[in-house]
Amino acid sequence: MVSQAETEHPNKAFGWAATDTSGILSPFNFSRRATGEKDVAIKVMYCGICHSDLHMLKNEWNCSIYPIVPGHEIAGVVTEVGSKVEKFKVGDRVGVGCMVGSCSSCQNCSEDNENYCPKMILTYSAKYVDGTITYGGYSDSMVADQHFVVRIPDNLPLDVAAPLLCAGITVYSPLKYYQLDKPGLHIGVVGLGGLGHMAVKFAKALGLKVTVISTSPNKKKEAIQHMGADSFVVSREQDQMMAVMGTFDGIIDTVSANHSLVPLIGLLKTHGKLIMVGAPEKPLEVPAFALLTGRKLVGGSAIGGMKETQEMIDFAAKHDVKPDIEVIKMDYVNTAMERLLKADVKYRFVIDIGNTLKPSS
Repeated sequence: MVSQAETEHPNKAFGWAATDTSGILSPFNFSRRATGEKDVAIKVMYCGICHSDLHMLKNEWNCSIYPIVPGHEIAGVVTEVGSKVEKFKVGDRVGVGCMVGSCSSCQNCSEDNENYCPKMILTYSAKYVDGTITYGGYSDSMVADQHFVVRIPDNLPLDVAAPLLCAGITVYSPLKYYQLDKPGLHIGVVGLGGLGHMAVKFAKALGLKVTVISTSPNKKKEAIQHMGADSFVVSREQDQMMAVMGTFDGIIDTVSANHSLVPLIGLLKTHGKLIMVGAPEKPLEVPAFALLTGRKLVGGSAIGGMKETQEMIDFAAKHDVKPDIEVIKMDYVNTAMERLLKADVKYRFVIDIGNTLKPSS
């Protein structure tokens, strides 16, 4: 299978792609652009599997462009740099996250919030400035503008670094922006999946008191003993929820399934903040009175800017914040997607691209 991009870009590349809404991935030959003067070429070693990959593969957000090579939690090694690249050299350990471009001139870009630029370009299934389609990290190579590449510290293994580039920054950014990063604050984390377990780890590293709020009682032991959470509340148990009413300074809600926000708002102190990082398909109800009677806030947050992403990965390396991962082979990816759909992973799949992605004959 050869894409139209073969005639547009000079460098051969190989990965796995989905060609329709079945979302089934299979070997795919395509091409990458030549390394431009500000570009960094990367040999991909590992790529995390994000839940959004699943949505995109099946076009559940109605924005997918096929064929899709997914992957925006990319960790690898620099193989070539453009003539004007100053940040990196060949051999550097680097990562690429959810975006590979922005307008670089709007207010968001000037304030290091490229992730909110109206012209932000996603790492895959988006149109790049040259009109070609972007392809992600389920592939042997990557080319990206140096601005959208982060340096991975030497003491952070590449396989565990990969999920930090989406899951990590997605929970780190709201903790910082909404000022929920002050030691001693009491934070709730709703859901203990790929995002939730990272929220617990970053919050603890920041010196916060952390309570996990989950529908699954069987996750209690893991949350407290393994993740370091201080306490655990089963959201379906009314008495447990009542016992912690009005005690949280903030809540990071990582759940993408439809759920009621009213009980969560009730857990907040006066001036408390409920921050959404999960994205349920249907609109959620927010009753005004629940907010008015405590000057409470419901906010949102999506990944982070490049400066903050580098700050996050440096913080993770310094404080030994690492995701729990299951490393898989490339040809296991469709099975991994089925398991992800059933939440059968603790807590992030990472594809060993470097050792297991084999070109098709």
